[in-house]
Amino acid sequence: MSNAPSPSPSPASQRPPSSPIFFGPFEVTSQVFLTTPHTFALVNLKPLLPGHVLVCPFHPHQRLTSLSPLELTDLFSTVQRVQRMLARHYFPFPGGLDAGAFNIALQDGPEAGQTVPHVHVHVIPRIRGATAKGADTPSDELYERMAGEEGNVGGWLWDAARGRPGPAGGEFPRIEDAERRARSMGEMEEEAAVFRGVLRGLEAEEGEGR
Repeated sequence: MSNAPSPSPSPASQRPPSSPIFFGPFEVTSQVFLTTPHTFALVNLKPLLPGHVLVCPFHPHQRLTSLSPLELTDLFSTVQRVQRMLARHYFPFPGGLDAGAFNIALQDGPEAGQTVPHVHVHVIPRIRGATAKGADTPSDELYERMAGEEGNVGGWLWDAARGRPGPAGGEFPRIEDAERRARSMGEMEEEAAVFRGVLRGLEAEEGEGR
């Protein structure tokens, strides 16, 4: 059964959710900053880079091919909307999307590194002059970090929820708990509130432009 809240007018999509929202087995309601009829976006417990967020379907599909055409369209439309929001927040204005870049990644199944059995798209802004890939480097360290323990979303959530290690993910050895620097709930809620505010501003501008 889907955990989607009742559909609401567009402005309400930037308010804190009124019904519990789950990412796999984990309640993430206070981390959610955007909802649509079929999709939600949430801040990350341990982002690989500033602005690293997740976009998920409300229904806990384990594989991308399980989504209906409507869910799939809504998922990636929401990814685009989140990109525009992150660009406004992190990239030099008024450059918009052209003032930076993004990594968009989806680990479809455990053999691909998925550690929470719920489809989720990683959206990671690459800020020019700060977190962008070096032009003279052939590979991108971010992909190694995502495949390794730093990208183990499920392990981090298990630790936070149960106070003990969860399933390992990626190909690198598990980092000891003492080295793990997960963010506090307060930090995540604060970031979610900031992103809701940016979305409200974008929505107001779009309304004025109609």
